[in-house]
Amino acid sequence: MNTKSILLCCFIVFFQFLNTVQSQSAYQVGLLPGLNLNNKFKKGWSLNTKIESRQLLQRGVFKTSIDRRNQYVLTDLSFITAKKVGLNSRIAGGYLMRFEDGDIQHRFIQQFIVVQRKSGYRLAHRFFTDQTFSIVEDPQFRLRYRLTTEIPLNGESVDPKEFYIKMNNEYVNSLQSSAYDLEVRLIPLLGYDISESLKIETGLDYRVNSFIRNNTRHSFWMSLNLFLEID
Repeated sequence: MNTKSILLCCFIVFFQFLNTVQSQSAYQVGLLPGLNLNNKFKKGWSLNTKIESRQLLQRGVFKTSIDRRNQYVLTDLSFITAKKVGLNSRIAGGYLMRFEDGDIQHRFIQQFIVVQRKSGYRLAHRFFTDQTFSIVEDPQFRLRYRLTTEIPLNGESVDPKEFYIKMNNEYVNSLQSSAYDLEVRLIPLLGYDISESLKIETGLDYRVNSFIRNNTRHSFWMSLNLFLEID
C-alpha cells in the first residue's frame, strides 16, 4: 500500500465518522495545546515529560442548542519512561496527574510500541493499559490501541525544514463502575520539523464516544503540540 492509498483510507474513515452525527448528538469544541520534552539516555532508555491543557470554546447539541461560553477544562502532567527492547520495539510505563475541577486524578500507564519503517512512510502500533484513581470518582480501567501513520511530504524520511503528515487512529475501551464504553479517536495532523531537536504539529483531534449506549458525544479539539529533544 502506497502513501496516497493510506491517506485516502484514513480520510474516508474520518468522514464516515463525521456522517454519524445525529440531530440529538452532543458535541464540544475547544483547544488542546501541549508541550513535550524528550530526553534520551544510554542503553535505549528515554523519558517523555508532557504538559497538556484543554480549553472549551463551544458546546451544545447538533442542530439545536449552542453554548459559546469559554471554559478552562483541565491540565495533564505526565512522565513516561521507555526502554528499547528490540530493533523496532519499546516498552514504557509512567504516571499522569490530572487537575480538573479542583480534584487531582492519578493515572498509571503501561505501553508496548512497535514501529515499522516502510518505503516512504512509517507505522507505529501502540498498545496501552492505564488505571485512573480519584477520591471523587470510581476507578477507571482502560485498554487502548493506536495506529499512527507518518508520511514525509518530501523524500523518504522526515528531515529538518520539511513538512510531514501524521494520522492517528485510536480505540479506547474503558470500564468504570461495571459500565463499559468505547471511544474512537481520529487525529489528522500536519507537522513541521524545525530542527534536529524541535518540531511542531497541529490539526484536529476528533473523538466520539457513548455511541454504544445511543448517547453519542463528539469532541473536536484543535491540537497544537511542540516537541523538544533535550540532550
